[in-house]
Amino acid sequence: MEITVKQMYQIEENGHQMGFPRQLMMENAGASMVKQLVNKFGSLSSKKVLVFAGLGNNGGDALVVARHLAGHDSIVTVILLGDPKDIKTTECKTNWQILQKMKSVKLTHDLDVPAKPDIIVDGILGTGISGTIKEPQASAIDLINKTKAFKIAVDVPTGLDPDTGKTADKYVIVDMTVTFHKMKRGMPKRADLCGMIFVEKIGIPPEAEIGVL
Repeated sequence: MEITVKQMYQIEENGHQMGFPRQLMMENAGASMVKQLVNKFGSLSSKKVLVFAGLGNNGGDALVVARHLAGHDSIVTVILLGDPKDIKTTECKTNWQILQKMKSVKLTHDLDVPAKPDIIVDGILGTGISGTIKEPQASAIDLINKTKAFKIAVDVPTGLDPDTGKTADKYVIVDMTVTFHKMKRGMPKRADLCGMIFVEKIGIPPEAEIGVL
């Protein structure tokens, strides 16, 4: 079954109200993405990974990915697209604060990245895109698309509307997308942007779907 973004928001909210907090959903989402990277590459040790993180929960998922990759001995650089004080959610902020205590992950806001990465993680913008992509997100999208690396998107490639399959004026093209809980309606028709799509369960109780689906 394919669902809309609005349905997914409601399912997450219902799960949260049941006592399964968004922080755990985010943790499981990030961990499931790293599992897919392990399936793809085997060892992630000494792989150079660039993680692009926005200031919302899509970025928060990407920050979890960064922490797990450090645990796999990857060489991780996180590019936060904006000022940490503008991080929009408690869940994202919590994960940023953990990374600040980790010497094993390099944190930067600089898009001038010298090293050739093996893997790029797109956690810039999630499902709530509208209108024109602004800076610094626009430059980050250009950088990702022109850099040769294996690219994986958190939930949905940045710039793609997962309900309709339409795109913003700029969008990221990836090799793999890991989306959460259930497939979003517009994604299967955009394999040209999403690459291989995997749907990962993140612990949301099936009861959270009651009244939504």
